[in-house]
Amino acid sequence: MGPQGSAVSPVLSNLFMHYAFDTWMAREYPGVRFERYCDDVVVHCRNEAQAHQVRQAIGGRLAECGGLELHPDKTRIVYCKDRNRRGSAEHTSFTFLGYGFRVRRLRTKRGDYFFGFNPAVSDEAAKQLRMQIRHWRLHLRSDTTLEELAREINPVVRGWINYFGRFHPSALLSTLNRINDYLVRWLVRKYKRFKRKRARAREALSRHARRFPGLFAHWKLVKP
Repeated sequence: MGPQGSAVSPVLSNLFMHYAFDTWMAREYPGVRFERYCDDVVVHCRNEAQAHQVRQAIGGRLAECGGLELHPDKTRIVYCKDRNRRGSAEHTSFTFLGYGFRVRRLRTKRGDYFFGFNPAVSDEAAKQLRMQIRHWRLHLRSDTTLEELAREINPVVRGWINYFGRFHPSALLSTLNRINDYLVRWLVRKYKRFKRKRARAREALSRHARRFPGLFAHWKLVKP
């Protein structure tokens, strides 16, 4: 959820939300946990009835504080479906800070599978990462070396892995593998022996990754 109608700076907005929302929630609903980042908030309720009650109360509180209102599209009551909560609802997923929260098939350390309500990189965030990878245009950088490309992109990629790889990192693999695809295209463009031989170029990149596994930050998760 997020209040609408504010035109103040992020710092002032955060201070405002601290007093208008955080302290109010602690006073009115001390048993209800929540997370807030700027004006994005996730509130944890015990059941649907409490969720409707708290949502209505928050809407009233925001209206009192300068005529703000809940975001009509982002504000929703979500049923956190998992192996213990097997019901159905209109909304069973949400996004928060670049993560998508929904039911997922998970594996225990013993190798058993179960369904849990867990976060992973959201579809929207993954799309933004792929756009960034495409904008690098690595395949056109034939005047550089692999080492130079690695030094250039590793700080960014390492940040992605540290943030989005914290939970359910396998959801990040297909996006990171796009980098390998561009590196293969880089080899094909740079070396005549790989012209129209993309499979051989990928094999060569794979051999290089085995020899220098730490060259690219993403190779610790997905090899070419």
